[in-house]
Amino acid sequence: MAEVPSTADVVVIGAGIVGNSLVHHLTRLGWKNVVQIDKGALPNPGGSTGHASNFIFTVDHSREITDLTLDSMKQYKEMGVFTESGGFEIARTEERMEELRRRMSSAKAWGIEASLVSPEFVKEKVPFIETDQFIGAFWTPGVGVVDSLRAGTIMREQALATGELTVVPTVEVTGLDTEEAPNGNRRITRVRTTGGDIEAGTVVIAAGVWSPKLGDMAGISIPLTPAVHQMISVGPCPQLAEREGEISFPIIRDMDTFCYERQHGADMEVGSYAHRAILHEPEDIPSIEQAKLSPTEMPFTSDDFDPQLEQAYELMPDLLGAEGAEMRYAINGLLSLTCDGNPILGESEVAGLWTASAVWIKEGPGVGRAVAEWMTHGHSEIDLHHSDIARFHDHQKRREHTRLRTTESFIKTYGIVHPAEQYASDRDQRLSPMHDSQQKLGAVFFETAGWERPFWYESNAGLLEEYGDAVMPREHEWDSRWWSPIINAEHLRMREAAAVIDLSAFCIFDIEGPEALEVVQTTCVAQCDVAVGKVIYTPVLDAKGGFRSDLTVMRLGEHHFRVVTGGAHGMADRAWFSGHLPEAGTTTLTDLTDDVSTVGIWGPRARDILASLTSDDVSDEGFGFLSCREITVSTGSGGGTTVLASRISYVGELGWELYVPMGSAAELWEALLDAGRPHGAVPAGIGVYGTTGRIEKGYRAYGAELDAERTIIEAGMQRPKVKAADFVGKEAYLAQREAEPQAVLCTLTVDDHTSASGTKRYMLGGEPILTPAGELLTDGHGHHPYVTSAGSAPSLGKHVLLAYLPPEQAVIGQQLAVSYMEELYPVTVGSVDATPLLDPTNERIR
Repeated sequence: MAEVPSTADVVVIGAGIVGNSLVHHLTRLGWKNVVQIDKGALPNPGGSTGHASNFIFTVDHSREITDLTLDSMKQYKEMGVFTESGGFEIARTEERMEELRRRMSSAKAWGIEASLVSPEFVKEKVPFIETDQFIGAFWTPGVGVVDSLRAGTIMREQALATGELTVVPTVEVTGLDTEEAPNGNRRITRVRTTGGDIEAGTVVIAAGVWSPKLGDMAGISIPLTPAVHQMISVGPCPQLAEREGEISFPIIRDMDTFCYERQHGADMEVGSYAHRAILHEPEDIPSIEQAKLSPTEMPFTSDDFDPQLEQAYELMPDLLGAEGAEMRYAINGLLSLTCDGNPILGESEVAGLWTASAVWIKEGPGVGRAVAEWMTHGHSEIDLHHSDIARFHDHQKRREHTRLRTTESFIKTYGIVHPAEQYASDRDQRLSPMHDSQQKLGAVFFETAGWERPFWYESNAGLLEEYGDAVMPREHEWDSRWWSPIINAEHLRMREAAAVIDLSAFCIFDIEGPEALEVVQTTCVAQCDVAVGKVIYTPVLDAKGGFRSDLTVMRLGEHHFRVVTGGAHGMADRAWFSGHLPEAGTTTLTDLTDDVSTVGIWGPRARDILASLTSDDVSDEGFGFLSCREITVSTGSGGGTTVLASRISYVGELGWELYVPMGSAAELWEALLDAGRPHGAVPAGIGVYGTTGRIEKGYRAYGAELDAERTIIEAGMQRPKVKAADFVGKEAYLAQREAEPQAVLCTLTVDDHTSASGTKRYMLGGEPILTPAGELLTDGHGHHPYVTSAGSAPSLGKHVLLAYLPPEQAVIGQQLAVSYMEELYPVTVGSVDATPLLDPTNERIR
């Protein structure tokens, strides 16, 4: 056994599927002096990899997770450890069948072969299943199982063969040392172990359920919780014993009982996600010496499993009840859960300390490759922003938050989860100063990054009668769940008069110092060397020219810039800008998110309303578009409140974002509502700001239209000129401008919403765009087009979709179809660039 070396270029902590994949890909990419350690023995050190059921279902509603899964499957096949069995997800209810139709949309969007089949079709492939227990199924022939321990051994051996990897099992980490770094940050310096200390400037925590414990050693939060997944093995079953190999029948996911049945030789494994959430603390996981099987195979609690076992017997009575078959193995197996269901990947706030945690078997090799690329190049081929550790706000790093959210979400592992579904637990973490007022107005709150944001106001329900069918009501419950026609009524009132919108969830940080201009010039595509008082909307790119963000920058002084970005991605943006601060510490980044509130006012009467509250010039001549300055606004206190007003619009109307200290925001809010009432203004929710207003204007949104796999050219956001100053991604961007786009972002309108049942249906996003005959389209990247954003456009009387199309289909007037719940609806391409469907000359903004 190798001894612990005293130095390393990189230390990978963990020898499960993720750690083994990481060392393989790091050495493949040229890393030297790589050390891998684990407290367990090899090849099975006792983590979740050792007891996982090891099957892979490929269809997920998340493109990010699907991409990681497909990449992992490809690697497993290349290693010869993948056995294709096919898999069924069966439905016992019509509600589940509707969800399986939605899964078909995702399958087509991601290019995965799948079909909806009858119980009889399932019976042909799984003869011991009872067809009277279910009404249909989702069939994915590419589903299969892997030997994850063998895969890990192969990848580790490939890394060892390079001569650059040292593997040391059976040593435990006892500490992670850090030291001060520039700009008040810290960096990793040393890994302390029971076998000696390792000096290292790069460390990766890939320790699964133990990751939070290791993170604590370095003063960082890795917010996951070890959670129980129950599994039993029944056998020997004569129907299975006749077959050769580990698996010869398709895997069954009994979705409505939250269980699965998976052959393993002569046994049938039955796993359950139907029981109560059984969570553990990382510190409470038994040691290897204390564990009867392994530390992550905990004693079985049969009471939790009994109802699911009964349902499994009903589904497969002849198999599970066969003579001689008995329960031969039963565990409460530990796996990792996070508050939002995504992995935790990337470099932490401690420089050089990375994490690759909360990863399941089906994503393991894909994550290993992506994180290794990220560590090597500064970006990965697969966009990972939903999994970036930098996404967490402080309140989300609390263990209590993780426990509450995972307790709520565990039962949804096989659940039917609406795209807009809200968590009920750990709410009211961040309330805007206007919260009490909004409650009185009947606000319906959605949560973003802990902020409670009104999505619509019941106080505006009276507008429904005023606008009638123009509010585009939705008949089907699924389409109207987590939605209200009041959103569209508020939208129409904004277009007609004005709306006041709470934007307190914005993440705001100031960059100040002699190198401030250099920092924003380096990080932003747009020209930031502008006059004081100018507002800049800009993409932010990675080195390969993909989007990292899009945001607003205001120049408040010669050496003072303010960055305003969305709350959901704000922490990652802050980390990106912080990473580009000069080491001298003379230029600083100050987070003002908790100190500054933002109130927006837009609409044709917005200028009249604001002018009634200030003596400052807010005319078009005196306060032009994309400019900002301080003004004094009269509020209820009888005095004046100093407000930083920015004339910008994400809804395509005349108006301002008004930045004000938190302590003055409630008075400003009330003053705007009071002054706006005679003009017909109403409070409006994020449903208008984030969907209806922006979609009518074709405005792009990060995480929907914009991600690291999209380019400025494909998004139709290129400017005539490129600034002379250098910036991240410039070389790639210049090359993109010279090349033909492989896909084009288009705006489409739905021509007919009528389903076969006569009910009008409204797409929610993620649906595939097909030919009118229902055939798949493919762009130059090999991707199939799908709806990136969908929403009502009440001013147009249309439901609007955004989607990247193959260039030959990106033609105004082109007739295509969108597949929704397995029915085709005709759509027409209305725009093939950034020209909006509403007000294409932008007169309303002026």
